[in-house]
This record gives sequence, C-alpha cells and structure tokens, in this order.
Amino acid sequence: MIGRVLPVGEDGLLVEVETADAVAAVAQTARSRLVAGTGTGTGTGTGTCTDADTDTDASAAWSAREIVPGATTVLIDGIEGVDRDALAVEIPRWEVASLAGGDGPLVEVPIAFDGPDLDAVASLWGVEAEVVIERLLATELLVAFSGFAPGFPYLTGLPDAWAVPRRASPRTRVPAGALGLAGAYAGIYPRESPGGWQLVGRAVDVTLWDSLREPPALLAPGVRVRLVDAGARAATSSSTAPAAVPAAAQSEPSHALEVVRAGALTTIQDSGRRGHAHLGVPRSGAADGPARERANALVGNEADAAVLETTLDGCAIRVRAPAVVAVTGATAPVWVGDVPAPHGSPLRLAAGQVIEIGTADAGLRSYLAVRGGVAVEPVLGSRSTDVLSGLGPAPLRDGDALPVGTAASLDHEGFARLRALAAAQVPEREEPASASAVCLRVLPGPRGDWFAPAALETLRSATYEVSGDSNRVGVRLAGPALERAATAELASEGMVLGAIQVPPSGQPVIFLADHPTTGGYPVIGVLDADSAARAAQLRPGDRVRFV
Repeated sequence: MIGRVLPVGEDGLLVEVETADAVAAVAQTARSRLVAGTGTGTGTGTGTCTDADTDTDASAAWSAREIVPGATTVLIDGIEGVDRDALAVEIPRWEVASLAGGDGPLVEVPIAFDGPDLDAVASLWGVEAEVVIERLLATELLVAFSGFAPGFPYLTGLPDAWAVPRRASPRTRVPAGALGLAGAYAGIYPRESPGGWQLVGRAVDVTLWDSLREPPALLAPGVRVRLVDAGARAATSSSTAPAAVPAAAQSEPSHALEVVRAGALTTIQDSGRRGHAHLGVPRSGAADGPARERANALVGNEADAAVLETTLDGCAIRVRAPAVVAVTGATAPVWVGDVPAPHGSPLRLAAGQVIEIGTADAGLRSYLAVRGGVAVEPVLGSRSTDVLSGLGPAPLRDGDALPVGTAASLDHEGFARLRALAAAQVPEREEPASASAVCLRVLPGPRGDWFAPAALETLRSATYEVSGDSNRVGVRLAGPALERAATAELASEGMVLGAIQVPPSGQPVIFLADHPTTGGYPVIGVLDADSAARAAQLRPGDRVRFV
C-alpha cells in the first residue's frame, strides 16, 4: 500500500501510496499515531506519537504540524521529536487498515445544471447534455482530499473514461458554488476565485465553508457526496462563503491603535494556522517569521503575538494610549511624529503619538509590534490575514482601529532590559552591498527526479530575477528555464513553505506563507527556514541564486 517515502525540506516527508483509494487509510493511520496532543489532522493543531512496538529511532514520541492527503500521496509536514530519516524508514512498515467503503457521512448537494461548459463536456463525452446530468446525479462521489482553497473538495468516483481536460485558458473569475470537472475529478468552488475547471453547474442553498462551523468544511475528506437536482430553487439561490471581517469591526475604541496610513498592503500576522491544511487552509502567518519574533521580543510579548506586517511603503499608526512599540524587518526609516526613531529598538509612545514606517531602503516587509499584541478575534486559531483564501481580518484601511491586548506595566528597569536586548541582538540579516545576488539554500525536492539532470545544475548555477507579480503566496522568478524529464501531469500533492514549484514554463516559484496547501506542479527543491524568511524580503528586480 505504501510506496516510496521522500524527504521534503528540513522536516517533511511525502509518502507515496499505491492507489488513490488507499490515501485516506494512510492519512488516518498517520493521524492515529499522533496521540496525547491536540490532534493534527482534526483541525486543531499538533499531536504526538509513541511507536512503542518498534525498535527504531522512530519509537520516540513525535509530532507534526500537518498531515495533508493528496491524490496519491500523504504529506507529513513539520515533524518534531524524532529523527526524520528514521521515521521515513519506519513508515513503510506501518500496519494500514483499509477503510470500509461507504463509512463516511453522506451529504446531498443540490445542483443547478446551468454551467457554461456543460455542452463542451457533453461533446467530450460524446453524449447529450442531459446524459451528462443523468450520469452525475447517478454517481456517488467521495471527497478524496482538499486543496486550492479552504473547503475545495477533490471528488473522486467518476470513471476514468469521463475524464476531461482543464480549460486551455483559465477564467479569472469563477463564482462561489460552481461545480467543475477536471481530469477524473469533480470539485465545487467554495468562494469566488480564478479557475480552469470545466463548469457544468452550481451548488444551491449550501454554505460550503464557514470558519465558525465545526468542521468548517461541509465537504471534508472522507465525506460521501451525492448531487441532487436543485429543481425550483435554482433560479434564486447560490453557494457563498463568508468574507474576511474588516479589522475595524473587531476593535475596542477605548484601547486601540488607529490606522492613519495603511500603505500598499498592511496585514495582521502571527505565527499562522496549523492543523487545517487537510481542509485546504493555508498556514499564513508572518512572511518573515524571525523578523516578527524579534519585534515581539523587543516589546516583551510572547513570540506568537500578532503584529502588523507592512509591504514596501510602510504605514502610520496612532496609539490611543501609552504604548511600547518596535519595528523590525526591512530596513526602512522610522519616525515618531516628525522625529526620526531607531529601527530594531523598543520605543515608548505617549497617547496620541503617531509612529510611521517609511518606504523600505532594503527588503520588502517591515513588522510593527505593540506591547500586548494586536488582539483581533482569531479565526481557526490564528489572527493572521490570509490573502489567498480571505480568512482572518481584511487588509488594513485608513481609519481602521485595532484592539491591543493587555500586558503588565513596564517600569524604567523593565524598559531598560528591553533596550539592552536590542543592543545585544545580532543585526538583522543583510546582504553585503557588493553582493550581486541573494543566496538561498535549497534542500531536497521531493520531485527532483521529474527534472532533467541539467535542470538541477541550472538551478544551482544560474541567477534569477524576482518578478513584479510576486506576493505573499509566492515569489515568481525569471531566468533560465528548468527542463523537465517527465512530461506527465503531476497528481495534486501537499505543498510546504519554501517549496520551489516549477510550472510548465520552467520558471521557478518560491512558495511563501499564503501558499496553497496542495499543488499539481513538481517541486524541485525546498528552501531551509532561514532562506524562506529571506525570500519573503525579496523585492521586484532583486537577483537570486540557489546554493
């Protein structure tokens, strides 16, 4: 049942499974071994595992950040408490019990079959549109895995003979609730997004994703799905997904920060969401995690406290009560009012004062921490804004007000200790002024064997330039194309932070904090943690080399 077990970056393993039907069983076996914790894969966080009956180094208790089923793989990411290589040896010896078919809950989804590609699918199948509808209504489907967006189900059960290609030109807007076909899968879009699937209908009177519901995904892995004719309801109803809540709507005006200037993109970020990737929820969190942690340390916060992440041109924030703040990350001018202030050092502000971060001189993202942390309501365990899925608070706008958490008062001695911490900290990473390119360290793939030998050499010898269409999802690079040895389409599989994914163009993309949880392009390598944070500070035009 279990095939190869491939290393993924510093702390991940990709388990290849012989059949798609066995993916759920292997994922369930992995989750069952994560006990005595809060339960990775249940939607709440990590867990630990004790393999008491083994005689390898993998017998120690271990934990994982995520367990992510794919089409024919299971990703175990963020492994701790055990030697990763020893665990890779142990996994093929796991006793994996097959899951009985039909055990999962059954959800009926009303569908209005009025999709713009219904006739095209009928033509591909060589039948009339009515026959397509009849076949879909008669077929029980199964959610094999989630990905692309929170709550997006990859539905299996369609015969291989019904497989259809994706559209040659993806749509820039697919409405929430759209039912699409691609390959041998069906899927229902939980929210409006771009997409290339063949659209044959739309879900009616169902909410596919609700972050306040448990579980938040109506169609989670293992759920059986039966499509039913929406009938008379079709004309007036459609499926929608909740939008991000404006940060200002969550504020406590008596004790808050006021956004004077939001800048190009300022978001709230903590350490991100964990334990939900199997539902298609990205990790999010600060793109440059170490910079966020430094900012929190400088004001005496817990490392996980939420901060503001700015992009390129900074922001301006007024404090409504006395506050201690600090700015880290990209090298940028800092002012309190019109007085220059130090970067990377705690600052005391009186009520009404404004701290402003200017346009970055080097790097891209700055971090503003306030003692007590930004205290908006968490969504799925995190206060982070996710620009890919829309989860969490919306990006900040001028005039927003943000609540601040409570913190112990800071006397002169306590503030002096924070100042001493700033003086003792290692300066934030900087490339020498003479450096021609930022160097990023690459670890194994897992799909290096999908590329020609020359591609690996090119990756480590060529210089790439950062494209202007990069964002918190990923850094797009331009340079020598990486030639593939395998031309087949990769079945969707779990993705990790720092993955270097290579689409058909051969131009690599580095995944950042808001990356999708699964992807269908091969990953030639994965950045180590420090390099992934360094990549988050790359700006358009910067040059990159991989080592």
